[in-house]
Amino acid sequence: MKELLAQLDIEDEEHNSVSLTHESEWCLGAYPGGLVVWENLEQGEPRHMKSVSREYVLKLWLQLGQGNLAAIEQEPWRPGYGN
Repeated sequence: MKELLAQLDIEDEEHNSVSLTHESEWCLGAYPGGLVVWENLEQGEPRHMKSVSREYVLKLWLQLGQGNLAAIEQEPWRPGYGN
């Protein structure tokens, strides 16, 4: 997962994010600059947080990988994609 996050350091306008998707279709995407987007790919309604450290993204990804969706839901998400 750390290697995946390191891809954010590569300047690539076409591929400007990295994400992890759970089998439930919940996806947590990370962007350069600390933007994180949380959404269900089937249902939509994205939410975001800004200025998130990569260490915290890693923590969230680990929770997602363990299926701990309830813990991720408790984060201070704001509506939309944050752009």
